[in-house]
Amino acid sequence: MPKQIFLPSLVSINLVLSILHLQKNRIMPGPGAFWIGKEEFEEVIEVMNTGHLFRYGSETDPDFLRKAATLEQKFAELCSTKYALATSSGTSSLLVSLVALGLKPGDEIIVPAYTFIATYSACLFLGLVPVMAEVDESLTLDPGDIEHRITPRTKAIIPVHMLGNPCDMEKIMYIAKKHYLSVLEDACQALGASYKGVKTGAIGDIGAFSLNVFKTINCGDGGLVVTNSPQLYEHAFGMHDQGHKPLRLGVEVGKRDIMGLNFRINEVSAAIGLAQLGKLDRMHKRLREIKAKFKSLLPPSEDYSFRTLNDSEGESATICTVIFNTREKAEKVTSALGSKTVDQSGWHVYSNMENILYRLEELGYQVAKGSFPRTDDLLSRSLNISIGVVDDGLGAGWGLNINSPDSEIEEKAQQFIEACQ
Repeated sequence: MPKQIFLPSLVSINLVLSILHLQKNRIMPGPGAFWIGKEEFEEVIEVMNTGHLFRYGSETDPDFLRKAATLEQKFAELCSTKYALATSSGTSSLLVSLVALGLKPGDEIIVPAYTFIATYSACLFLGLVPVMAEVDESLTLDPGDIEHRITPRTKAIIPVHMLGNPCDMEKIMYIAKKHYLSVLEDACQALGASYKGVKTGAIGDIGAFSLNVFKTINCGDGGLVVTNSPQLYEHAFGMHDQGHKPLRLGVEVGKRDIMGLNFRINEVSAAIGLAQLGKLDRMHKRLREIKAKFKSLLPPSEDYSFRTLNDSEGESATICTVIFNTREKAEKVTSALGSKTVDQSGWHVYSNMENILYRLEELGYQVAKGSFPRTDDLLSRSLNISIGVVDDGLGAGWGLNINSPDSEIEEKAQQFIEACQ
């Protein structure tokens, strides 16, 4: 039977784009979701026309378009790393990275007390122990709170580039090298950001990214891993694909050195990721324009400050975080705006993760609300204003999006000013 070819018509393209528009009104996505358009649709149709959806195939097969391999190549080029690996999610990127580092059950990993739950759960599923540390005014891992938490069982640090803001990697890398610790960068919320000219994820030993709908660019769900180490890449690749060796396109059956699972991406998801990756520079440019304009419209105030940016030129600019002087002022303003303080933002705050706290208690690590007073205080006084990531789960349900015109930026700035009065 001849292969059926799906040729998109103008009507079908418009229909799909209309459906996508309706979906974006029902969910609260990242900036990439707002810019899904004909490029993504054409990439998907190209794959569907071949009927070849699996990431592996024969190099001589014209129906095998190598979308996953191409996404990996282009992402490695973006990050200036030797290797990139596409995965099924940001969580799986963290899992395969932890396995690649050779960490063993019982090993302790220093992590921030403010991050998405996957940073902790990835460790716990592998029998590792996430040892939390305070965040500072950047809302990222406080380098000054790391060393006293290091024990003989500590083997790694996971700095999380939270809300698109790169961590203070210079200080963190100094501590890691001093104590011979591995560094896994959780860059899931900071894809494309940079710190002192180096892309996030490419500073430590290995870096993990997410292509979830709430992130900068997305393919619905997906992930990426980057590293400059051939050993780490080979181990990560094996973990993501049943122990198979990397640097291949076709299906392989043969001797395998490690056990792995299935965290592969497929050609359709990779195709969408490719289209989104091509828009990344324009996204960052627009997000930075929106954030700069919004901040410029706010008069000086003694009631609040903006969070510290460890690299103001390299941040993703997806979120504008305001830190009020008092909890009472923060609660008054967030209530007036129909938003909430960051400490109420669900599974991004350690004390809101009852399943994680229960598991840590089983392991003999007592963690509860109040365990990290500086983090608790900062988050209770902070408001996340959306610039590109419109996510109530981050406490960023109020604000702007990447398509916001100047009139909306001005309107939201005025609303914020009035709420602060």
